[in-house]
Amino acid sequence: MKISKKPKQARVDSLIGSKSRILGEVRFSQGLHIDGLVKGDVVSDEGLESTLTLSQSGTVEGHVRVPFVIISGVVKGDVYAQDYVELGSSARIEGDVYYGLIEMAMGAEVNGKLVRILDKEEDRSSDNAETSHPQT
Repeated sequence: MKISKKPKQARVDSLIGSKSRILGEVRFSQGLHIDGLVKGDVVSDEGLESTLTLSQSGTVEGHVRVPFVIISGVVKGDVYAQDYVELGSSARIEGDVYYGLIEMAMGAEVNGKLVRILDKEEDRSSDNAETSHPQT
């Protein structure tokens, strides 16, 4: 069973400041830090270990599709993080969270479902375990 690791301190290549508002989809690679408002989806380029950091003052009104996500602000939409999600004590998510590994601080709020994403190796090994132990 492969367990994803907590991301290393990500280098921030892009910053959306606290007085900034973005209307539309945001695509990035490597690291993105949001202090402002994004009305649209936030998506990282595929194949890279990108990290999104959403501060307490940050808000995303749209879906988030990033491998590593650290949230202390508000997301109004679904979060898809195949590797790791960290929810700080001030995090508020109004949508479903799809994760590989999750860490939640006391006070974090998710108004939606928590759904664990199984990687292909883990999914196959659980299928083999079920077929090797037939029920009687």
